[in-house]
Parts: sequence; structure tokens; C-alpha cells
Amino acid sequence: MTSLFLDIIPIPEHETRIIREVYHDTIDTVAGIGEQASDHIQSSGSGGIVAIFGAIAAALVALAICLFVARRYRRQLAVALLALFSLSATAQNRSELSAELQQKLDRYEQQLAVYDAKMDQLEAEYKANPALQDDIRAKAMALYEEKAQAQLKIIRENSDNLIPVFFIKDLAYGLEYDELVEVCNPKNAYYNHPVMELPKQLLASLEKRAPGKMYTDMSINDLNGAVRKLSDWVGKGQYVMIDFWASWCGPCRQEMPNVVTNYKKYHAKGFEIIGISFDQKADAWKKAVEQMDMTWPQLSDLGGWKSAAAGVYGINSIPASILLDGKGKIVALNLRGEKLGEKLKDIYGF
Repeated sequence: MTSLFLDIIPIPEHETRIIREVYHDTIDTVAGIGEQASDHIQSSGSGGIVAIFGAIAAALVALAICLFVARRYRRQLAVALLALFSLSATAQNRSELSAELQQKLDRYEQQLAVYDAKMDQLEAEYKANPALQDDIRAKAMALYEEKAQAQLKIIRENSDNLIPVFFIKDLAYGLEYDELVEVCNPKNAYYNHPVMELPKQLLASLEKRAPGKMYTDMSINDLNGAVRKLSDWVGKGQYVMIDFWASWCGPCRQEMPNVVTNYKKYHAKGFEIIGISFDQKADAWKKAVEQMDMTWPQLSDLGGWKSAAAGVYGINSIPASILLDGKGKIVALNLRGEKLGEKLKDIYGF
């Protein structure tokens, strides 16, 4: 995965879970070394103590390095691990296809490789031209969405076979509600395939915030520790966007200037934003709010992915957003980039 790609794709909750599993595996490994050292000391006496403690010290150094890498490069590590799992699954799944379908899949993958080549070219430009990164990022986001639509077209063309399972997992987090409903149609030949577990879970989560539903009120602390309700702003006759983000989320920070621009443009007309952070550290949360000029109401229970808001609204990747009308009805989800400005222009007429 390229650094440009990592800047534009949402961060799913399961990436954090994978890092947590790697962390615990590392802890278990070091604990095992400690147990072996204890057994060795008991059997060899004091003569082996120096060597044993040397081994333990080396293990602790390795642990420190692993934890530093996991913290500093958690995004890249998670994506790399997911890529390895995906490759393994792909190798296994290809055998499920007939020779004819395998050839058809090869043709599709060749078509999609064109998008990957273009993304690689944008990545090179992204690294070589820091001053143009905002423009390049916008182009990359458009290309990412174009590829996603190409993948969705493939899925639609093959509802009677298993070819879609090779694209659904990577595509799932970017699908709109109506698209997930279509992909998760029980009539599809691939509906009961194991890879469908993720899109089914995402659809169940999206049901909690599906367009047309009324918002769910909840109480949560603001920056000053005061308890606020969403109804303090929602249902007052004006459009309100609930924006789910975190200070540690790269794509959230990349998107925020666009959110700020639209807020300044439409706030005087009544448009409001409520930021709900998935941070766990108050200092990091407050610092990011100030750094990014986020002047709208900010809320957080500092619960990370265990935030009450995540459960209430089924949020399993960020950035995410919910646009509510003046009565509190959900009218749009996950408006990013140009889509946010276009939607607000439709509402306010400029």
C-alpha cells in the first residue's frame, strides 16, 4: 500500500484489532521466553544466569522495537497484515472457480490493474511534489472511487457465480447503503460464501443510520467535560452533520480542511456540525481540534472504538459522517471531498 493510498482510505476498526492481536502475540512470546529462562536457571544453577538475563534483555529490546513500530506505523502494519490475509484467501478461493471463470477473473484483474498503475504514478508525483499534494490527493480519491465503481460493476455482472468474492472484501467499506443492500441480496450465488461475513456486518451497522431513519439522541461530554445531547443542536430546523473522527486518523485529518471550508461557507445559513471523536486521550483530542480550526461543537467519551457513539450509530470505520435535515431525519452518509460541497450547494443554493 502506498502512503498516498493510506491517506485517502477510511480506517476500519478491525485494523486496530489486528494491531492489538499482534501486540498480545508479542507479549505472549516474551512471557514464554521468561518461563523458559526460569526453568533454565533452576536446572543449570547460577552459572547460566548471566546468559539467561542476556537473552531476556535481548527479548525486551525486541519487544520495545515491535511496540514502537506498531505504534508509529500502525496504519501501514495493519494494511500490510490485511494484504497478507487477503492474498492467502485469494489463493484459496481461486480453486473454487471453474477454469472458465478463472480466465474471466484474470481478464477483470487486468482491467483493474490500469487503475493500480495510475495510482502508482500519482504516488510518485505525491512524493516528488509536496506543494501539490492536496490536488494529487483529490485526484487519487477520484481514481479510488472510479476503481470502486468498476469493481461494483463486475460484482453486478456476476451475481450468478463466485467471482464477486474476490472484490467484495476490499470494496465493502466504501459501499453506500443501497449498494450494500444490493451486494447482500440473498439471491446472489455468493451470498453464503465466508467472505460475505464482513459486508453483512457492515450492512447491519448501516441499518442503524440508514437514510430515511430518524437520528438517535445520546448524551456525551464536550471539550469542557459538560454533558451534552445531540438534541441540543439536532431537530431545531437546521441541517446538522455528525462527523466521526479521531486525532490519530490520517484520512480524517486530510479531510478536515474540506470540512472547515464548507462549515465557514454555510454556517451563517444555519449549517451545523457536531464532531464526535474516537480519541482516548483528552490532550490529543483537544490539540487536534485547535490545530485544525474545528470551531464547531466537539464531543467525546474518550472510549476509542468502544465509544458509545460507535454502538449507537454502527460506526466501524472513520472518517464517517451523517447528515440530518431540520427534523433530525438522516438524509446522507459519509460525504467526503467534493460530495460534501455538492450536497450543501443543493441544500443552500450556492
